[in-house]
Amino acid sequence: MSEVVSKILLVDDEPDILEFLSYNLAKEGYEVFTANTGKEGLEIAKKVRPDLVILDVMMPEMDGIETCRELRQNNDLKNVLVAFLTARGEDYSQIAGFDAGADDYITKPIKPRVFVSRVKALLRRSGEEVSKEDNMLSLGDLKIDREKYLVYYGETEMQMPKKEFELLYLLASKPGKVFNRDEILRSVWGQEVVVGDRTIDVHIRKLREKLDDKFIKTVKGVGYKFEF
Repeated sequence: MSEVVSKILLVDDEPDILEFLSYNLAKEGYEVFTANTGKEGLEIAKKVRPDLVILDVMMPEMDGIETCRELRQNNDLKNVLVAFLTARGEDYSQIAGFDAGADDYITKPIKPRVFVSRVKALLRRSGEEVSKEDNMLSLGDLKIDREKYLVYYGETEMQMPKKEFELLYLLASKPGKVFNRDEILRSVWGQEVVVGDRTIDVHIRKLREKLDDKFIKTVKGVGYKFEF
C-alpha cells in the first residue's frame, strides 16, 4: 500500500515567500500547491481538498481572515487545518485569526526547520502521527493511559487528580489545536458546574510543574494548546 502524502496549500502574495516555503515543504515529501490571492486559494482548495492551508494575513482584495472564513463556510473544506503566516505579531490580529477559525499562527520570518516542525505538529492533529491504541495516547516521551488514569513521562509514572488528568488528555488529544476557556470548561468541568478562569489557570500551572513546563503553551487572549 502506498503511503498517503499530505497536501498543503500555501496562499501568499509574495512570490519569494511562496518559493521558499514550497521548496522546504516539498523536500519533506509533501504535495504542495500555491496561490497568490485569497480568491485563487479558495478555488484551488475546492479542487485539491488540502489537508492544511497556510494563509498570509495581509493580502490585497481578499485577506487571510476573510479567506479563512470562506473556507469554514464551505461544507467540503470546513474541517481543513488552517494556519496564518504573517509578519504581524500583535495580539489583536492573532485573536481575529482564531475567531475566524484558524488552528495556528506562524509569525515570519521563520527558519525552515522551525517552519517544517510547526507544519508537522499541525498535521498530527489529523491523527497521522499520534498513537491512540487501547486508550493509550502516546506523544514523544509522554504517554497518557485513559483507562487507568495514569500518565507516564519519561521513566516517571504519575497518577493525577481527575480534573488535571482530563485537562491534560483534552489538550493532548489534538496537538496544536488551541482550546479556548469555554471549550475547556465545557469538556472538563461540564456545563452544570460553575468555575472561574482562575480554576483553569491553577490546573495548568500544576500540570506544567509536573511536566517540567513542557508541552502546554499559552496563546495570549485565546487559551491553551499542546505541543511536543
